[in-house]
Amino acid sequence: MGNRLDARRALEAGVTTVRDAAGGRLEVAVKHATDQQLLDGARVVVADIDLDAARETVAGIGDAAVAERVDVTSPWDTADLAERVVKQFGRIDVLFNNAGIAGVGDVLETEPELFDRVMTVNVRGVYLMTRAVVPHMMERRTGSIINMSSCIAEIGLARRVSYAASKGAVFAMTKSMQVDLAPHGIRVNALLPGTILTPFVERYLKESYSDPEEGMAAIRKRQLSNDLGRPEDVAAAALFLASDESRFMMAAGLIIDGGVSGAR
Repeated sequence: MGNRLDARRALEAGVTTVRDAAGGRLEVAVKHATDQQLLDGARVVVADIDLDAARETVAGIGDAAVAERVDVTSPWDTADLAERVVKQFGRIDVLFNNAGIAGVGDVLETEPELFDRVMTVNVRGVYLMTRAVVPHMMERRTGSIINMSSCIAEIGLARRVSYAASKGAVFAMTKSMQVDLAPHGIRVNALLPGTILTPFVERYLKESYSDPEEGMAAIRKRQLSNDLGRPEDVAAAALFLASDESRFMMAAGLIIDGGVSGAR
């Protein structure tokens, strides 16, 4: 059985980091759904602070998607985007909070400015985008919200103080939101991916290790699978949470990390 999206209207907030750090998860998911004939009239709104990046993602998806601009740290931008989407498509069935930035450094290396920036985008962005969309879902008493957390919310990883704090907050917020929104027929879940093989990771290895192959070997040792994930792995999980096949999942953290969490 496939993860059928039927005629859903989905909004993804954040693609610039997706393309760099996660390989275009929604783009991959929608392409997969198209190949498997699972869209059935679904439409996807891809929104990012970088409109050109959103348009590039939409070009890779095709007619099922449109591009919009949004700054997820702005209460005005997020509210305006939600209103525009509802005006154009009539409703929002799925919200994928995918905007985020990385933060590398231990507690001494991480400057307060970096810590605040990571928390603002990764945590405040989820809060504001959800706050803007939820009233529209409440009117229809249905909806699925997917928040991008990380397996780092469950484990310790060196030199990721700001990033770990933000992703732990997103996971905690997911659970709290679900308690509040369950009576309104809205599901809230989180994705907790591990290291995914993307251009961002490849660039990180080149910049952080004199021998990138040595760095790759070190990362692989963290995985029980002895390999890194692929964008398709996370995309399939997002598609599942967006569909009715996950109807009994609420406040869950779906781990896609190749066994990193299980190895700790």
